Amino acid sequence: MLKPQTDGEAARFLLQASFSASSGAIAEVRNDGFAPWLDRAMRQANDVSAAGYFEARGFDRVDANRFYNGTTTGDWMIWSQLLSGGNVLRKRFALALSEFFVVSLGDIDISWRGPAIGEYWDILNRNAFGSFRTLIEEITLNPAMGVYLNTRGNRRADPRTGRVPDENYGREIMQLFSIGLFELNPDGTPRTNGGEPIETYTNDDVTGIAKVFTGYDFNYSQTQAFPDPTNPARTVAGVDFARRPMTADPSKWSRPSADGFHAQEEKRFLGLVIPAGTNASESLRLALDHLVAHPNVGPFFARQMIQRLVTSNPSPAYVGRVAAVFANNGQGRRGDLGAVFKAILLDEEARAMANVANPAFGKLREPMLRFVQLARTFGVRSASGNFEVGSLSDPANRLGQSPLRSPSVFNFFRPGYFPAGSQIATNNLLAPEFQVVNETSVAGYVNFLEGAVGMSASYLRDLSLDYAAELPLAHDPARLVDHLDLLLTANQLSAPVRETITGAIGSFAVQQTSSDADKLRRIHAAVLLVMASTDYLVQK
Repeated sequence: MLKPQTDGEAARFLLQASFSASSGAIAEVRNDGFAPWLDRAMRQANDVSAAGYFEARGFDRVDANRFYNGTTTGDWMIWSQLLSGGNVLRKRFALALSEFFVVSLGDIDISWRGPAIGEYWDILNRNAFGSFRTLIEEITLNPAMGVYLNTRGNRRADPRTGRVPDENYGREIMQLFSIGLFELNPDGTPRTNGGEPIETYTNDDVTGIAKVFTGYDFNYSQTQAFPDPTNPARTVAGVDFARRPMTADPSKWSRPSADGFHAQEEKRFLGLVIPAGTNASESLRLALDHLVAHPNVGPFFARQMIQRLVTSNPSPAYVGRVAAVFANNGQGRRGDLGAVFKAILLDEEARAMANVANPAFGKLREPMLRFVQLARTFGVRSASGNFEVGSLSDPANRLGQSPLRSPSVFNFFRPGYFPAGSQIATNNLLAPEFQVVNETSVAGYVNFLEGAVGMSASYLRDLSLDYAAELPLAHDPARLVDHLDLLLTANQLSAPVRETITGAIGSFAVQQTSSDADKLRRIHAAVLLVMASTDYLVQK
């Protein structure tokens, strides 16, 4: 299907491809068609990078505010990126990538944590339509990843002390960032031997690949030291080392060494042999080339990106079609992420309107995506310009999820999760996002919404929403619900839910001549009820 036939169909596409659906964007998709709209959106530039955010506000300078020593500005930065401006398509894909290549702001022990996580976000953002191979190398050498998974300062074996290379990154780059635990067919189904899944790697492979990631540390070349304004007896290194790729050149470390710490012995893993004496950069090139060429990478990556954008239970055929594009974008290139994301969004399974009524199709909207959609749909503004929203990870009175703050390297939820004992499990379906759902988080989300629709909660005091487009509809409950149904759910509210919401907001009088305050009271109630409904929470 080249073009959507209805506004609801266009809105449905926009809510998969980006963060929100506006009347203008709906008209553009209907006029352009799906593929041309995607092509045009991919060409749009970002208005500001994370690095630009920090630089413009002085958050990357050593001063008495001590921004370099905390996580606050990291939260502000990522909310600024998600809630406002820029290429929303690129940012939506970057956010999906951040849940595959995980680094968590709260767990990176580095000065300049905000700019460090900002550089990690910029890597995901600028590579969202680029090469998987380039992306995996940039994240491997990124300082935030280096401290998160122990590559920074990882040293070769020392028989005298019994020291061996740290295996953390070597294990995770295979298990989580490339090939997964078990061998896969091209359609993502597991390969078996005697009915049992076949493991992709052994402990010997972990030991072998760990040697590749030795000898790296921060690159302090040309990094200036500044007096600490709160302690003149010490200095603070400037921000640039937290943004530069790590280096295996010991002359660029903070304490120059006559010798590096890269393992010089032979390295064997997954059938690859890197000869003894191969230096750090060449070992890395050979290792990453070998990993990215593995047949598991396409289906392993494709399935999880489909889960993040479209549906928790893609068919093997859907996974296979996207994995085939990963293997070859049609021009002989492997790992073309722009082509992969287009294949996900334009696939017949994603676009089939019949799947709106398919109980096995769709996914639970992630809490952070609900907040981003609310903010973008209703024109969020920041009084300070900084988007001063902190971590929303608390499930009791916040969202229970905050971007770039996964509780572990395994993301907020596992791709194979399902709630045991539920109807979902009975039907042999997966529901990854339900791993963050419990009695506390369900009640906490409704409480959060109550404070968010009017941005009245103290922790959202820097933000405000603009309901100018809704005010002329407020006196007519049915028209207001129609409007919100399109923008928030792509016209997927069921008749009983629509009737319930319309009746609830119509139970208090609002006239065309009523005050804006009375109209806003009805609008806030309508938005809350729509966004708390199951028809909204399950995205089809």
